Amino acid sequence: MDKKPYVMLFISIVSVSFAAVFIVSVSESVSPLSISFYRLLFTFLLVFPAVVLSKNFREELKGLSQREFLVMVGIGVVLALHFALWVTSLDYTSVASSVILVTAHPVLVAPVAHYFLRERLSLMNLFGIGLSIFGVVVLVLGNYDLGPLTIDSLQGNILAILGGVAAGLYILGGRKMRKTVSISSYVFVVYATGAVALFFMCLFFNSSFFNLSLRDYEIIFLMAIVSGVFGHTLYNWSLAEIRASVASVALLWEPIGSTLFAYVLPWIHQTPSFYTIIGGFFILLGIYLTCYKHV
Repeated sequence: MDKKPYVMLFISIVSVSFAAVFIVSVSESVSPLSISFYRLLFTFLLVFPAVVLSKNFREELKGLSQREFLVMVGIGVVLALHFALWVTSLDYTSVASSVILVTAHPVLVAPVAHYFLRERLSLMNLFGIGLSIFGVVVLVLGNYDLGPLTIDSLQGNILAILGGVAAGLYILGGRKMRKTVSISSYVFVVYATGAVALFFMCLFFNSSFFNLSLRDYEIIFLMAIVSGVFGHTLYNWSLAEIRASVASVALLWEPIGSTLFAYVLPWIHQTPSFYTIIGGFFILLGIYLTCYKHV
């Protein structure tokens, strides 16, 4: 068995675990849409030289069918929505709750992959989906009932859940397209489309592009390198070799790593609430069982 895709997947998961920490370290005056736009723009600019110098890139790009191109444009828009929803959720809820909920997309990925990618579900997988849904209810409603005593809010948790839905669609689309399209062409179209979509979102919601300090730009640029290039790009590369369900369950590390980082870093120091810990436990266990036979 070729271990390279799994090594790349591991590196990508560790890298994306830093994303939430980078985001909450940016100045509060910077809008979530602006953070999302610059993150994806910087990621695109970082991979652009390697992409255009890739062998046969231009020929493959020209040879893409209209359907393939439009599907990747759609995936880019979904990626933009994922960033917009998830980054915004971090303004209203804790890093732990946000990352756990946004990472719950295997609950969506597994059933869709069952019907469209022929990755069959067992009774254990179905039980895992139910367990994860129970965990989401505990986490969201439990923290919501605590009211102002917790950083978690219903609005933030809902945004994170919607961001997770978008992430699930993004992974499914990537898994489908990476079977026939190289990583160079894929990230070129998807990242470019996502950056353009976020640019227009910023214009529509009147989010400023220019109120960032040099420190803010540095943090987002670092996030683009770590979580963008070594995170999303390597993750997309591994999708061609690894089942969608396995790729999804591997992201279990992200909420664990992000929660730990948010707790130990002194300028963040967010302690997960009781409901976040209990609900998160059921969600993560359910996600594991959802993909049990593939792990």
